[in-house]
Amino acid sequence: MALTASDFCKFIFALILPPLGVFLEKGCNSDFLINIALTILGFIPGVIHAFYIILKY
Repeated sequence: MALTASDFCKFIFALILPPLGVFLEKGCNSDFLINIALTILGFIPGVIHAFYIILKY
């Protein structure tokens, strides 16, 4: 699995606003809603989940 330039942009967006990184990767689905909930509960869990989603897909 090779990282592309768009993945690096998604990582930057995920650091600033984690749900935005997930939205750019997967769109508006359950992963996006889970990430919103994790970001509300704590910023770090939201970032970790966003990185996981970007790296997985």
